[in-house]
Amino acid sequence: MSQLKRALLVTLIGAVAGALVALWYIRQPASSAGAKSQTSATTGAEAPPGKAKVIPQDLPDFTLASLEGPPKALSSFRQPILLVNFWATWCAPCRREIPLLRQLRAERGARGVEVVGIAVDFREDVIQYAAKIGLDYPLLIGEEDGLAAADRFGVEPVFPFTAFADAKRRIVALKIGELHAEEAAFILDRVEMLNAGKLTIEAARSEIGVELARLAALRPE
Repeated sequence: MSQLKRALLVTLIGAVAGALVALWYIRQPASSAGAKSQTSATTGAEAPPGKAKVIPQDLPDFTLASLEGPPKALSSFRQPILLVNFWATWCAPCRREIPLLRQLRAERGARGVEVVGIAVDFREDVIQYAAKIGLDYPLLIGEEDGLAAADRFGVEPVFPFTAFADAKRRIVALKIGELHAEEAAFILDRVEMLNAGKLTIEAARSEIGVELARLAALRPE
C-alpha cells in the first residue's frame, strides 16, 4: 500500500471520528505555553514530549500543482483575508462545506476574502469532481506533497480543516472538522476587525475560541 493510500485511510478513520465529536484547534495567544487543542470548551491533553505538534503563528508557504496544471505557491494569493481549506473528494464533510465556501467567496470577495482549496487527493478525481459541481474558487492539488503541506499546519491530518489568515498572513484561527456558516461569519468578522486595527491578534484569537466553544455546545451531537 502506498504512503498516500495509508495516509488517506488514516484520515478517513479520523474524519469518521470527527463526525461524532466536534474538534477545534484554535491557536492561543503567543503569551500562552504553545498551541493547545480544544474539544468544545475543554482543553485536550498535550502530546508526549518530543512529539507535540505546534500550530505555526504564520501561514506556511508551499507550492502545489494548480487545477489548471502549473504549480502555484500559496503566497501568490495576495488578498487581505485568506481562507485555506484542506479537503478530499471522498470526504463527506468536505463535500458538504463546499457550498458554504463558495458562498463566502461570493459574498465577501469584494471585502478582500479569498478561498483556496487544497485537495489532498488524486489529481484525476479532483479534476472530475470540480468539473461536476462547477467549483469556482482556486484549487491546489497534491498527493504525498499535499499531505506534507497539511502537516506543516501542526495538526493531525483529519479532513476537512480550514485556516484563516489575516493581511499579515498570521493564522488567526484553525478549525478542524466541517465549517459552519455561523462559525465562518464570526471568524471572518474578527479577521476584518484585526486588519482594520480594531482588534489585537490576541483578542481576535481569544474571542474566536470562546465563540466556537459556545457554538459547539449548542450544536446537536
